Amino acid sequence: MKRTWVSLFLLGFAGQIAWAVENQFFNIFMFDKIIPNPLYVSLMVALSAIVATLTSIVMGAFGDRIGRRRPFLLYGYMVWGVSITVVPMAEWARPALLAAWILIALDCLMTFFGSTAFDANYNAYLAEATDRSNRGRGQALLTLGTMLAILIVYGASGVVVSRYGYFVFFCAVGALVLVLGLAGGILIEEKAGPPQARAGLWESIRGTFTRESITRNRDFFMVLLAMGLWGMAFEVFFPFLLIYLNHFLEIPIDRSSLLIFVSILVGGIMAAYPSGWLADRYGRKSVSVASVFIISVSLYLFSQSREVVWLAVFGALWIGAQTAFTTATGAWSKDLYPSDKRGQFSGYMTMFTVAFTMVPGPLIGGLIAHTWGVRRVIEGREAVIPTGAIFGASAILVLLTLIPLYAVTERKPNAGEA
Repeated sequence: MKRTWVSLFLLGFAGQIAWAVENQFFNIFMFDKIIPNPLYVSLMVALSAIVATLTSIVMGAFGDRIGRRRPFLLYGYMVWGVSITVVPMAEWARPALLAAWILIALDCLMTFFGSTAFDANYNAYLAEATDRSNRGRGQALLTLGTMLAILIVYGASGVVVSRYGYFVFFCAVGALVLVLGLAGGILIEEKAGPPQARAGLWESIRGTFTRESITRNRDFFMVLLAMGLWGMAFEVFFPFLLIYLNHFLEIPIDRSSLLIFVSILVGGIMAAYPSGWLADRYGRKSVSVASVFIISVSLYLFSQSREVVWLAVFGALWIGAQTAFTTATGAWSKDLYPSDKRGQFSGYMTMFTVAFTMVPGPLIGGLIAHTWGVRRVIEGREAVIPTGAIFGASAILVLLTLIPLYAVTERKPNAGEA
């Protein structure tokens, strides 16, 4: 089991490094180097989210059919790492509008490889390698990897980007994802494999959306709805976080990266394993509900803060609560996977946590930023700078998460139940 824990951590860590860069630094790369308009950032995030959803459902179902995860993880991570290194080449294109669309296309290509490896097959592998007695701690390993990934990306990014530029930064990240993914893939101890879906690929996907199947898996979809509503609120502000700190509060990118680094170190890393233990010990639902209230309050306080110290304090608070929420709901959703469709249902998790969050969330945030933003000229180009309104909107929207959470009754596991 020790080898499995190590492989779960390495693969989760590598995947979250890639997503941390894609979710934040592709955005600021677009804003700083190509077109300084938040609407193009919103468009890139939305299109890549659609690609992620379609890819994860289809490739997850395909993984179920062949009954193996290792090939998707081992080779998928290698190609994923390479795809990150080509992203900065978009800057070479002219005019700027063409460069923007090339960047969006490269982002979607990178997302295809990442969703195949991580969203569909890593999540299914985590569900298959754990059971209800330890799945919260298994999910905590992924959350810990997520926090460490963001910590490293934000801690090193400001220095690397400032000194060497985006090209070196993206190449270094791609190489790191490739090496860690290769190590994690080699360590996988795959058993006989998950039960293979009996129906054809498309029949299996369509069959999930029959009335009988939806009724049977109601709790699963309600938990996913809660995750989706939380994610939508999160994506209202997150794609613009560095832009807000860097351009509205006028905190240099190296200091703003350090601010997020400290917040994650205190709020994310320290909360990761305790969140998994609490979810296993006291239940997924209670941890999730408490986290939502803390997230809402801390986001509002963050939007009102101007001093770096208070930004770090309230940033650590919402990151810690977010860590608890994602750990608890992540384990809860995997408790409810059908044993013969874990890859496919990992794809549905991506539908709710990516498409249903990263399409409307950034668009809402982009519209708020565009409507209530500050107009400035940056390097001779007119720019729209997002204000704290994006955090206030997120603080309100995240409370919608409570509706589906209260509608689900958490089942206690039977002896030996996976």
